Amino acid sequence: MKNHLNKKINKLQGIISISSKGTGYVAVGIEKNKEQDPEIDFKHLNTALHGDMVEILFHPKSQKRQTAEVIKIISRAKMRFTGVLEQENNVVFLKTDDAKMYTDILIPKENFNNAKIGQKVFVEIVSWKDARKAPIGKVIKILGKPGDNNTEMNAIAIEKGFDSELPNKVEEEAKKIKREIGLKGIKESDYKGRRDFTKTLTFTIDPEDAKDFDDAISFKEIANNEYEIGIHIADVSHYVSLGSALDEEARERGTSVYLVDRTIPMLPETLSNDLCSLVPHKDRLTMSAVFIINKNAEIKNEWFGHTVIHSQKRFTYGEAEETIKNSVSTLHKEFSILNNLAKKLTKERFAKGAISLDQEEVKFILDDKGTPIKVIKKERGDSNRLVEEFMLLANKRVAKVLSKNISIYRIHDEPSKEKMADLAFFLRSLGHKVSLQNGIIPTHEINKLLENLKNKNANKTMSDTVHRAVIRSMAKAIYSTKNIGHYGLAFEYYTHFTSPIRRYPDIMIHRLLSDYLAKKKIANEKLKERLLEYEKIVIIASEQEKRATEAERASIKYKQVEYMSKRKGGSFDGVISGITEWGMYVEEIDTKCEGLVRVRDMKDDFYFFNEKKLELVGQKKKKRYRLGDHVKIKVKVADLEKKTIDYILI
Repeated sequence: MKNHLNKKINKLQGIISISSKGTGYVAVGIEKNKEQDPEIDFKHLNTALHGDMVEILFHPKSQKRQTAEVIKIISRAKMRFTGVLEQENNVVFLKTDDAKMYTDILIPKENFNNAKIGQKVFVEIVSWKDARKAPIGKVIKILGKPGDNNTEMNAIAIEKGFDSELPNKVEEEAKKIKREIGLKGIKESDYKGRRDFTKTLTFTIDPEDAKDFDDAISFKEIANNEYEIGIHIADVSHYVSLGSALDEEARERGTSVYLVDRTIPMLPETLSNDLCSLVPHKDRLTMSAVFIINKNAEIKNEWFGHTVIHSQKRFTYGEAEETIKNSVSTLHKEFSILNNLAKKLTKERFAKGAISLDQEEVKFILDDKGTPIKVIKKERGDSNRLVEEFMLLANKRVAKVLSKNISIYRIHDEPSKEKMADLAFFLRSLGHKVSLQNGIIPTHEINKLLENLKNKNANKTMSDTVHRAVIRSMAKAIYSTKNIGHYGLAFEYYTHFTSPIRRYPDIMIHRLLSDYLAKKKIANEKLKERLLEYEKIVIIASEQEKRATEAERASIKYKQVEYMSKRKGGSFDGVISGITEWGMYVEEIDTKCEGLVRVRDMKDDFYFFNEKKLELVGQKKKKRYRLGDHVKIKVKVADLEKKTIDYILI
């Protein structure tokens, strides 16, 4: 949402950002404006919280920095917080986990809801009329003992709006469906009107620890170097009826959430892990995109519709990788053909301007108490890319078919020229030559740079640094009823069709595709109403996706801090991942645990921040620390409460 500046009355509406020190800032929202965003000190926040939509009044400009005060809260971002109940001088309050929450929340005795001092709880602010006093809250859920793995993981999820427990009526509705269908999981009548793939070679490829399987691939070799390849997706919309309790809960959640040690599903496990899951050796109902593809990965024909499949095998990515590489493996020939076709599809995408945005990820090995005992990097091989490429193909072609009617798209806008200029400056400061064309770095230049860095082992950490900077410069992909294409994938049409077990927009796409195939049309007088309804749903879905991502990252960060908390004083190799005036952020190379080396702990010299070159420079010895530099670090402190790691240089 754009901010609105009224110069005559010197007011501004916008989203307020609040630092961990309790200072607020509101972006003026005017392109190429050289003035800094107005600063709002603690006493002028007037109950505004991080993320709120507010109206501010500018103060007369008498200092270098423009200051302001909040005069109106237009809408709240959130009023519920996790934290620990503490007591001081007979006053009970919530010490919140959220670093952006600058005040404690008072909890009157009648609002304890059986909670006890020292427990981690979930609290809602129920009253905050006087900005000079702390807000009043009530406990709405007891989470457990602080530091306990279950407590902390549930706290991370619920803080972002994802309760680990589904409502009873939703669970019961799923169980009722299961009872009515019986042990087989499919009624005899469900087979009617579906294309039968039960005798066609079909399999799933998923991570080793996956519990729900919502996509499968079928393969059949036909004449003239052509292949029939089916992308079969769990027919969730067959079980989740529009307007049902299942549907309403899924719509509200928008997505499943994947924390370090658990999945918080969008749908009950009766559906996600059973009826809808494409488990091996059982017939399952699917929605499919089936393509006739030649050896050059050219699509000769396509078909979309309701199907029934029977997966012959469940492959892990490791098993699929072995099948591709080992010529004596069962299905080696089929997997080799699929792999070669996937590589050609990838090559075609990049030739059209797609950007390589794959990020290296870590995985935690946990003991039975949830404590991290080892951190490993996730490997991405040909099997991952094979699955990804065929899912992209299905998503792209379904989006194009549905573009003839009302639809939902997964869109990705071009990056802003301002962010591209910043990226170009950053890359040049590292010694990489890049050009700007119409304010944008051409995608082929970005890919070439990333590829060059990736192929030089000495620059592995530099590659990660540059990759991170490229991703940060990009716009965020969102859902929309208005198609503008997908910049990162270089697709004119793109949607999400392939993961309805874990994403609500995919369920909507399945319904839209069913309507399209049945030639159902929306009456002209209802078009506008339907579009508005869909737009509301996709706005929620985009916001929920963002919150789920934040929860996932927070759970990873918590486990990284917990891992390093057991290694205080330990020495590690790191790479500088960020530079600020107060210090430099260093990422440990093997575990990717990022922490801060504070300037005040760099005792060998007095260091100052050169903002133009993004470096810390020693005043006497002129030693320089820059992004991507390798350093030796020691763990000074890992604070689980603040979720921060402090390193010192060796």
